[in-house]
Amino acid sequence: MSAILGRKIGMTSIFTEDGVQIPCTVIEAGPCPVIQVKTVDNDGYNAVQLGFGEIKPKLVNKPLKGHFKKAKVNPTRYIREFRSMHLDVKPGDLVTVEQFSKGDKIKITGKSKGRGFQGVVKRHHFGGVGMTTHGQSDRPRAPGSIGSSSYPSRVFKGLRMAGRMGGKRTTVRNLTIIDILPDRNLMLVKGSVPGAINSLLEITKQ
Repeated sequence: MSAILGRKIGMTSIFTEDGVQIPCTVIEAGPCPVIQVKTVDNDGYNAVQLGFGEIKPKLVNKPLKGHFKKAKVNPTRYIREFRSMHLDVKPGDLVTVEQFSKGDKIKITGKSKGRGFQGVVKRHHFGGVGMTTHGQSDRPRAPGSIGSSSYPSRVFKGLRMAGRMGGKRTTVRNLTIIDILPDRNLMLVKGSVPGAINSLLEITKQ
């Protein structure tokens, strides 16, 4: 399994030789220094710890400073672990976008855009209930009845209601890499990916 951390740059579209327009997301992927390599003998499981996005040393606390110093890498803003990553790497090595190629199938994990507190029409695509006749001016976007009264005399867990929308860890699978620009550390992925512009993405080859 190949993996890398990246940053969402934005969206664009490219045209194939046949004139077909393909919407794609531009991602700045890596370079990611290897901070730690975990093994079953030492840590109980296999994993590779990658960093992304350099920051000033004064913004890092002392435990993390020692962690970066041991790996002989500059401090990074983000640290993520990837289990079962089949790469022959050691602390201090750089993981770049070149481990991926055009046409690869990948999955991308990010934090979806936060939409705040939303009603059932926007959050769950309810059609609305009731009519606006007979003075019911506030009914079209209402959720309607949420349960029976006498039995079971309660609301079941998991009922779709108004609430906080977005801002959750989201994974999109079976995305296709359209192109790789290794000299600029860029990756073009077909379609949209979770998160806002400049948000962190975890990219894994399927």
